[in-house]
Amino acid sequence: MTHLLRRCMAALLLLIVALGAAVPTAGSALAAEDPSPDPVPALPPEGHPWFGPDLDWVRDSATSYADRLGTTPSLYSQRVHYPLTDDDVRYLDQFEQQASSQGAVAVVTLEPQVGLADLTAADARRLADELARLHVAYDTYTLVRFAPEMNGSWVIWGQQPTAYVAAFREVAQAVHAATDQAAMVWSPSYGAGYPFGRAYGEVPPAGPRDPALLDTNDDGRVTDADDPYGPYWPGAQAVDWVGLSLYRFGTAQPFGTNTVPDPEEYALRLSEDWAYATQTNRRSFYERFAFDQRKPMLVQTAALYNPNSPEGPGETAIKQAWWRQVFAEDAAYPWIRGISWLELNRREDEVGGDKVEWGATRPQSMADRLRDDLRRDELTLGPVTRVLDQATNSAATAQGRQPDDVGAEMGWIVFCAALLAGAYLLAGLVGRFVPSWRYPDESTSRDKRLDLFRGWIIIAVVVTHIELSGAWSYVTLNAIGAITGAEMFVLLSGVVLGMVYRPAIRRAGEWLTAVTMWKRARKQYLTALVVVLLVPLLGLIPKVNTEVVTTFVDRGTGEGGGADLGQVYDLYPNVARLLDYPPPWYAVKQLLLLEMGPWVFNIMGLFVVLSLVLPLCMWLIRRRLWWLLLAISWALYVLQDQGNYHPLPSQFDYVFPLLTWQLPFTHGLVLGWYRGRLVPALTSAVGKVVVGLLVVLYAAALVYLWWCHHQGVAPMVFPADSYSYLYENAYTRVFLQPGRLIDLALMVVVAYAVLTTCWKPIDKAIGWFWTPMGENSLYVFVVHVFFVIAVASIPGLDRGDFWVGTALHTVVVLLIWAMIKRKVLFSVIPR
Repeated sequence: MTHLLRRCMAALLLLIVALGAAVPTAGSALAAEDPSPDPVPALPPEGHPWFGPDLDWVRDSATSYADRLGTTPSLYSQRVHYPLTDDDVRYLDQFEQQASSQGAVAVVTLEPQVGLADLTAADARRLADELARLHVAYDTYTLVRFAPEMNGSWVIWGQQPTAYVAAFREVAQAVHAATDQAAMVWSPSYGAGYPFGRAYGEVPPAGPRDPALLDTNDDGRVTDADDPYGPYWPGAQAVDWVGLSLYRFGTAQPFGTNTVPDPEEYALRLSEDWAYATQTNRRSFYERFAFDQRKPMLVQTAALYNPNSPEGPGETAIKQAWWRQVFAEDAAYPWIRGISWLELNRREDEVGGDKVEWGATRPQSMADRLRDDLRRDELTLGPVTRVLDQATNSAATAQGRQPDDVGAEMGWIVFCAALLAGAYLLAGLVGRFVPSWRYPDESTSRDKRLDLFRGWIIIAVVVTHIELSGAWSYVTLNAIGAITGAEMFVLLSGVVLGMVYRPAIRRAGEWLTAVTMWKRARKQYLTALVVVLLVPLLGLIPKVNTEVVTTFVDRGTGEGGGADLGQVYDLYPNVARLLDYPPPWYAVKQLLLLEMGPWVFNIMGLFVVLSLVLPLCMWLIRRRLWWLLLAISWALYVLQDQGNYHPLPSQFDYVFPLLTWQLPFTHGLVLGWYRGRLVPALTSAVGKVVVGLLVVLYAAALVYLWWCHHQGVAPMVFPADSYSYLYENAYTRVFLQPGRLIDLALMVVVAYAVLTTCWKPIDKAIGWFWTPMGENSLYVFVVHVFFVIAVASIPGLDRGDFWVGTALHTVVVLLIWAMIKRKVLFSVIPR
């Protein structure tokens, strides 16, 4: 045990004092608060309101709706129980995620499940806090429709003006105090037929109906001659938007008979002149509450089609006639700034309990007509808030900028280049004067130097993803130059595969070798699917924190810089839909295409695709067409750089774009295949001189630019702004830029030289630990996902404690090493 402890401590100390390490990300694990108040989204232009659906979120999704419509709407609506339960919080979170994926306004309809008098200030505060959190997490803007249609007889909170006004004001006060990114919507139902009654689906109210307040004309009765709106008005201070439910049930009695709307039906409703039994000189809802109060107005609408009534016109004719009327009045009613269309099928008491169809995007031909009319009438579509779609969420996990001090970061890159140049020269001296330390056997097909080097990289990956302060992370968060573990891992994977392909062909032939590689790709893919599915399933276990990998908190070091600090990105779009029976195809497709998954694992998809194309690449190399392969590789790299193409919707393609990241892999294949020729050439006298000159000149050029920058003098030969230009255009760790590729080559050359000439002492000190990890690096990468979750689930963990972090990192890497030594699940997990 003492011997093992000494070896562990020696490995730890060597890791701390080593020449840094490669890392895939940088930054703190701690979520930041919203750094500054965000502007409230501007209202749409007058006459061009927002438009979007009120979906059946159990059977539908924002993605599916946008696909049918052929464009993204500007708002989505969802119904949520109130007070919020834990399930309601989860549903609300999922809804706001989907709205944010298209930058749409989130319209939340709160439906009280208890009497209005039983709602508390604590209920309101929980709602308000949740809305504030959701804005910070998803950059959403929410319209809160509290207990709408309160003048109706079909809701338990209906026709109780005293209790309703008090409850609305209580919620409004809490929401206004918590965030300016949520607005309160007061939304009664159109008043014709008031006070409605049994024919409209009367339900027992949860409180007294206040008949004295409802009898606004003091005739001793409540009829449609009374004001259907005024008694429920909470006041201008509490209300930010007004709304009105204007559903079109039809004109023929009983309701549910399919008829085309009368030409002026919608306009007469807006003027309060449609279907009232008692004619009075009433002012319209729009005049009183939108125009007079200067409040934007949200219209909830749709036209009913009854499939159980075969007589009458078709569904598209009815609905298109209605939405055209709705759109046509926008110019005459400029305070109408939002239209929400009921996009679901449900049973209606007014139609004798029949299930009727309100939606306007099925069949597809009707959706096409709706889209054309939306564009013709110039309703506002598309993003209103920041778009946090799957591509944005995935891409955000690529972090690496240093926003606080770019000069310091570039200085570190220069220092590392100089350090590596010094290490290369030192390795040459050791090789000349201490030949006994040299790597013993250059002829074997398995190169232990590569295994040890990969072990170094994969340990850095594990440490970096388990985001804790400590000795380990101090090293891994300070990368060598501009490189990260990702490109190093991809390059070395190519090198190893290029080396093993030649003997594999000798044993089995080209075709069987290709089939073997495709089987390997299949195993990688199936492993990826299993991991992607296991993570959310683990999240169902109490006290298991999978959010650490299923969401990503922006560190302010990604492409968006400090402006995105604290932004939370969801990496599992529609995962809850996979539990439906049967699961919808769009959710299954997202799983199969690896559009969802833990951020610490997303590069696995890249390896699956690279493994699939491996036989084709090797077919070219084996026929000495390596130059053609590299030419194609560079062409794809340039194409991606110029056009930002993503041939796959997979999560990895937005973090590790396939057209870019194939470059180190293909070069690795060529290096591995021709290793037997390249190594002697590079280690010859001429090769050593040439490589040495390139290494030293590269480092010297960077040091010279650094010196000129800090001395305030213009460099000779180089452009005056070279130093500042280089970081943004060559060395940022967000993109695989040319400077990163040069540093990658530098690191590989130096590491190979050091491991060659200093092999025996390095192997004796850390080979026992690093080499098995490198030999089974893919295995380590798979299992580390679950160690990340395990550490995140430790209650009361202080991620900033140096000693706690050092201890946990040590325990995790030793546990993984022990699993490798005991071959735990080796028959299942690819290695």
